[in-house]
Amino acid sequence: MKIVIIGSVAAGTSVAAKARRNTEEAEIVVYDQGKDISYSVCGIPYQIGGEVESIDQLTPRNAAWFKKRYNVDIFTEHKVTKANHETKTLEVLNVVTGETKEDHYDVLVIATGASPFTPPPFNQNEYDNVFQVRNIQDNRDITAYLSLKQPKKAVVVGSGFIGLEMTEQLVHKGMDVTLVEMQDQVMPPMDADMAFRVEEHLRAHGVRLLLSDTVKTIDGKNSVKSVTTTKGETLEADVVFLSVGVRPNTELAKQMGVEIGPTGAIAVNKKMQTNVPDVYAVGDVAESFSVITGKPIYRPLGSTANKMGRIAGDVITGGNLEHRGVLGTGIFRLFDLHVGQTGLTEKEAIQEGYEYETLYNLKPDHAEYLGGQELTIKALADRKTGRVLGAQVIGKAGVDKRVDVIATAITFGAKAEDLFHLDLAYAPPFATTKDPVLYTGMALDNAIKRNPLMTPTKILATQEKGEAIQIIDTRSKKDYEKSHVKGAVHIPLGELRIRAEELDKEVPTVTYCNKGVTGNAAQNVLINHGFKEVYNLSGGNKNYQSYVAMLEAIK
Repeated sequence: MKIVIIGSVAAGTSVAAKARRNTEEAEIVVYDQGKDISYSVCGIPYQIGGEVESIDQLTPRNAAWFKKRYNVDIFTEHKVTKANHETKTLEVLNVVTGETKEDHYDVLVIATGASPFTPPPFNQNEYDNVFQVRNIQDNRDITAYLSLKQPKKAVVVGSGFIGLEMTEQLVHKGMDVTLVEMQDQVMPPMDADMAFRVEEHLRAHGVRLLLSDTVKTIDGKNSVKSVTTTKGETLEADVVFLSVGVRPNTELAKQMGVEIGPTGAIAVNKKMQTNVPDVYAVGDVAESFSVITGKPIYRPLGSTANKMGRIAGDVITGGNLEHRGVLGTGIFRLFDLHVGQTGLTEKEAIQEGYEYETLYNLKPDHAEYLGGQELTIKALADRKTGRVLGAQVIGKAGVDKRVDVIATAITFGAKAEDLFHLDLAYAPPFATTKDPVLYTGMALDNAIKRNPLMTPTKILATQEKGEAIQIIDTRSKKDYEKSHVKGAVHIPLGELRIRAEELDKEVPTVTYCNKGVTGNAAQNVLINHGFKEVYNLSGGNKNYQSYVAMLEAIK
């Protein structure tokens, strides 16, 4: 059997390695049009910024290493230009010499990855100071340019993972950075009320944000001197980075008659097989599916690419591995802030038609007396089944731990109540006695079964409609006078039992404190006093004020 793999980064090399581990009988050949193989795309911003000393650290393996270790023939700078599934033949171009040759396969694996999208009016090839971050050659080009030109003003277009990571590194290198994003928030996959916290952090570190805006015109011939946005902002630019997403490289697949899925990537089954016999697709060129909804999704990440490659390599050589889907779990660092998410966001839950409960949980990542710092967790659960749907977590420590625990729980179908019963590691340097994950599960379950929550969004919507609602601030007078929810009445928790008769038991009531705990205690008091409809403000006044600030910023 001859296995031919097109592409040699994370997915392609994973196919080759797993196939060889399973059998010594197969001939395995890999073609890649680039110079480098098996490299870390995700590490490129950190090498550009100087946190990774050498580019070589991102490319630890070469073709000779793979030949010696796995007996796999990798041909770099060779592009497969045509493929015929009926004759199982390929046309391969040597991009250095221009020579072409024909090859054949018994099994073909398409691991052609994805290419960064170049938005108008840019044409990267026209300007020597416009860059995209996708491969090691980009890394070399960017590093050389920054070293030679020492730019002072940078414009970053797009605020996804790479855009934000590059922004961080450029600021570290002393540049003035302006971030241009066509959506009305950074990190569009997140919910706006969580992304706003990221925006505040960017501004606090001197980054200028232009939201709901795009680059319309460019001034400069061989080099960009400045750009002008749709809203009329003119920005000086010594260097420009484009980070507006990627598109799967499906041209060869389409030519072969391989089916393209609704996401625009190649449609595959759980064994990574396409609709064409003996043709597989893996990595950033292939679509995945949601663990929660079962629907096709496209989440091009190195971790998923490695997983897909291993599965395909196993299946091709007689194994029975299957892809189990993804949650879209991701995380990034922005200066000293860590931002992670897994599963569905609120806007996705709405799109999928879920009746859901939303919790904002503000808790320290570990004991405050040992320096614990606040985490903000936004978590969702299905009100009908209790199943945890997703979470977004922001903080300066412990974010990865909570995201990974929740991702694991969602993968195995956990309900909100199950999170509370997890036996997680505890010691004051690492967690609180009631870990933020446990508290999230407890509060979500409680909200579904007994103590409903109300989000800032719902409070403001209720007030805008003119519907009856009474809001009780249970904090100290000093805290109340500093800031409070619009329309709130100040009744400290210690006085609530006595003064409950001042309130109307028939009118929907919302209690709150700074973050939620005392508000929940007040909610229980009123429920036990016979109030019919009592909510606790999720995330308390702190979360409410953040939400109001976001709305003001949008205006």
